[in-house]
Amino acid sequence: MSTAAYPPIIDGHNDTLLRLHRSRGQAGVQFHVRSAAGHLDLSRMQEGGLAGGFFAMYVPDQPGRVSGLGQEVEHPYALDYALHLFALLRDLDRTLDQEFRMVGDPVQLQTALEEKVRFAIPHIEDAVPIDADLDLLPLFHDLGLRSLGLVHSRPNVFGCGVPFAFPSGPDTGPGLSPQGRALVRACNELGILVDLSHLNEQGFWNVAGLTDAPLVATHSCAHALCPASRNLTDKQLDAMRESNGVVGINFHVGFLREDGRSDVLTSCTEIVRHATYMVERMGIAHVALGSDFDGAVMPTDLPSAAQLPHLLDEFRKAGFSDSELECIAYLNWVRVLKETWK
Repeated sequence: MSTAAYPPIIDGHNDTLLRLHRSRGQAGVQFHVRSAAGHLDLSRMQEGGLAGGFFAMYVPDQPGRVSGLGQEVEHPYALDYALHLFALLRDLDRTLDQEFRMVGDPVQLQTALEEKVRFAIPHIEDAVPIDADLDLLPLFHDLGLRSLGLVHSRPNVFGCGVPFAFPSGPDTGPGLSPQGRALVRACNELGILVDLSHLNEQGFWNVAGLTDAPLVATHSCAHALCPASRNLTDKQLDAMRESNGVVGINFHVGFLREDGRSDVLTSCTEIVRHATYMVERMGIAHVALGSDFDGAVMPTDLPSAAQLPHLLDEFRKAGFSDSELECIAYLNWVRVLKETWK
């Protein structure tokens, strides 16, 4: 079926830039041609009706240091790595301008949707590239940064992320540091979305008490359905609803399944199951999609962005109306971005 029969999709999270950066110089990894690698490229965005999404710049663990979650990343390394990822995204914007571009304000977002140009919202996942004094934050904003995850699943100067654990709740450590609180306020002033995914529960409530913007988790699931530390409790979901926020449902099977297993033999109906629960808990205006393409294990019937129409079909089979599907597919992201960006 033609993608014209489906609403456009805005996706809350992908790690495609990291995949491309790691693969530069190898054949078949260019973003503008269809590839067998990973989950997402321009061709598969077009085929699957993926209008655009949050393109993450994530700094992995440092070579030569003890690997694994919980290991802090040094700032000079993080800054250099993030700038390389930003340069890669800006190069894609420059070379594919008629087909793919960065967006950073409501007008650019709406224009890209109307013109059917695929787009990227620049996002830093884990604020380690930002210095503790926040001098670099306005510079990153000038480069195009419009969304920032305070932490990954490791500590930094701003706060603590949840370790990947199952079964576990998200209450795994202390809240935001003074620098973390200052970072939230600075993001509010600049109109940078603050992403609560990966943040522990104490940090979550710190942000909720500080921010004047909607609470957003770009790629998280419901803890009541899958008790992984990365998922959001009912109390957290209620707070996001009350703030007029949004949760982008993560497609990683280990955050979807009741047993927490990262089993590829899992159906995308698990995504619909989490969406149904969240809609019943929060309302249709607060649920969206946040795939984690190129950074997670996808369901067997959703191996790449090209199969997104199949996911929308499953929503329809579950009884979601066309207007409800439009909200989940893209309108909720449009609303929260317009309310957050300045």
